[in-house]
Amino acid sequence: MNDRPTDLTLDLERQVSTRYGAAITLATPANETVETLLGHRSVRAFLSDALPEGTLETLITAASSAASSSNMQLWSVLSVDDPAIRASMAAYAGNQRHIEVAPLFLVWLADLSRAQRIGEAEGREMAALPYTETLITAVIDSALAAQNAVVAAESLGLGTVYIGALRNRPEEVAAALGLPPGVMAVFGLCVGHPDPAVATAIKPRLPQSVILHHDRYNTAHEEAGIAAYDTALKSFQASQALAPAGWLRAVASRLGAVSGLSGRDRLRDALAALGFPLR
Repeated sequence: MNDRPTDLTLDLERQVSTRYGAAITLATPANETVETLLGHRSVRAFLSDALPEGTLETLITAASSAASSSNMQLWSVLSVDDPAIRASMAAYAGNQRHIEVAPLFLVWLADLSRAQRIGEAEGREMAALPYTETLITAVIDSALAAQNAVVAAESLGLGTVYIGALRNRPEEVAAALGLPPGVMAVFGLCVGHPDPAVATAIKPRLPQSVILHHDRYNTAHEEAGIAAYDTALKSFQASQALAPAGWLRAVASRLGAVSGLSGRDRLRDALAALGFPLR
């Protein structure tokens, strides 16, 4: 007799408790897809071991299976193998060494250039391309595709971490990657075998009483939920030998001053330089 469903239910209960610090009723029966999702954690320490043949193709196939607005597929992805380019990406992202160590480093792109080339081939002016909505669509498409790849990678026992800091210096990233006008790097993604010598843990998230609303937006439970979460995150940080700063201080620090954007305050100007006039 296979006892895995019972074991899986217990695994999910532990993961939910870790994520929220409280029990949540989940749909039954339990399944491994939900277990993979609930077990997500960022990995920044990778073994140098090569990935199995076909891993990249598997991840991109999963990415291509994500939803895409009107099936326009306004995204591309760039696999970076060249050590020199990897080093430049690490430098642009604030010297994140795992970019150079991970066996696979992907850069996810909002790509309007392909649609522009289609318009030229069809003899059509692509009048909607310069609008903010179109760029937002491309960014969403890219993010959905990337998250599918992350779930696929984690289901294969691999670890991942997003590198949003590529947006700190978007023009230099674009130049290093040879991106044409109308293409921007949304974020990077490291993929590899987690180093077992470096423990990673599931980070707590805001309780559902804060993020889940019914019919109308309601902040009645927000203050209490955030206070409890701030305490839980401080405990998590202390358990990971990190300064117990909590969540409230982190949000205030990141958004309380323009310097918290780490150079992304000029992103609109950078996008214009990269071929996104944003009407």
